[in-house]
Amino acid sequence: MKLYTRTGDEGQTSLFGGTRVSKTDSRIEACGDVDELNAWLGLVRVADLDPDIDAALDGIQRDLFAVGAAVADPAGRRPGQADRAGVGPDDVLRLEGLIDRYDGEPPPLTRFILPGGAREGAALHVARAVCRRAERRIVALQPAPDAEVLRYVNRLSDLLFAMARAANHRTGRAESQW
Repeated sequence: MKLYTRTGDEGQTSLFGGTRVSKTDSRIEACGDVDELNAWLGLVRVADLDPDIDAALDGIQRDLFAVGAAVADPAGRRPGQADRAGVGPDDVLRLEGLIDRYDGEPPPLTRFILPGGAREGAALHVARAVCRRAERRIVALQPAPDAEVLRYVNRLSDLLFAMARAANHRTGRAESQW
């Protein structure tokens, strides 16, 4: 199988189920944001990252493929392998547990902080901003994806913020307050 198919040469691509849409379709935009988020998390992971943050990000990257599949499937019928893909209430609870753990490490927030710090902390802040963009695009979709997808992405942006703060705290990098 070749990497290129030539089926998108005129600016169209396929959603799950075979529906052809413009590459500027809102679902494709949302899928692109989820893909960009996953790429940023991959970049975060090549830094000298704390092993437990790295392990959490590995699971999240896998979850993001399920999120992308749900976004690309307006009818909610993912064919073949994608049938097993999905995020559910247990995944949201897992993120909440991670948020609580990482948020408990640095001192409590009393003011806004500027994104930055150590390389991995700064990259996690970028991933958080991309996650929020993806969330906005997903919320705008009609028909909307499963509610658990929205909950998952909403918690994920909070988790990435907590991870950025924890990564900076673990490396001894002070946060700049605004």
